[in-house]
Amino acid sequence: MTHQVHAFEPPERFVAGTVGAPGERTFFLQARGGGRLVSVALEKVQVSLLAEKLEELLTEAQRRFGVQLPEPPASVGDNDPLDTPVDEEFRVGTLGLAFDVDTATVVIEAIAAGEGEAEVELGGPEEDDEEEADDEEPDEDLDRLRVRLTPEATREFIERARRVVNAGRPPCPLCGQPLDPAGHLCPRHNGYHR
Repeated sequence: MTHQVHAFEPPERFVAGTVGAPGERTFFLQARGGGRLVSVALEKVQVSLLAEKLEELLTEAQRRFGVQLPEPPASVGDNDPLDTPVDEEFRVGTLGLAFDVDTATVVIEAIAAGEGEAEVELGGPEEDDEEEADDEEPDEDLDRLRVRLTPEATREFIERARRVVNAGRPPCPLCGQPLDPAGHLCPRHNGYHR
C-alpha cells in the first residue's frame, strides 16, 4: 500500500479543533487548501505539546537566526469550528517540527501512528531540513500531513490550539482532574462526590 503525503505549503487554513461534547471530545488538526480538506485525529496532550514546542521553535529561530517574530495576535483570530465533513484521514503517532531558514517558515509534519506509538519529535531550526529529514525516515510507509506556515500563521495556530485545549471540562480545584457536569469522584475527598 502506498503512503500518502498530504502537503499544504502553505494551507489556506490550518487549525486544531474538536468534535464532540466536553469529556468526549476528539481532537483534530485540520488543513484546507487547493480544494482539499484533510483532518487527522490526535490526543489532547499532543495538541498541547505541539503548541508548546512551536512556541519554543519560534523563540529558537529568533535567537539563532534573527527571525522577526510577530506579536501574539491582539484579536481572538480564527475561532470557527472545523470545516465539515470532518473525515479522519489517520490518527497521529508522531509530530515533527522544523524551521526552514531559507523560507523563514515552520514545517509541521503529522505522521500516522505505526504500531502503538505516540510522541512529539522536534527537529530544531535547520538551514537544510529537507535533505536531512529524507535520509533517516524509518517511517517512510506511513501517511503524513505536512504543513508549512509563516511565523504569523504559526503564532495564530498556537493561540487557537491553547484555547481549544483549555475549552474542555474545567479542572477540579482540589485534584486537577477534569470535572464532569455530574461532578466526579475526587481522590482528595476519599471518593465522595464534590
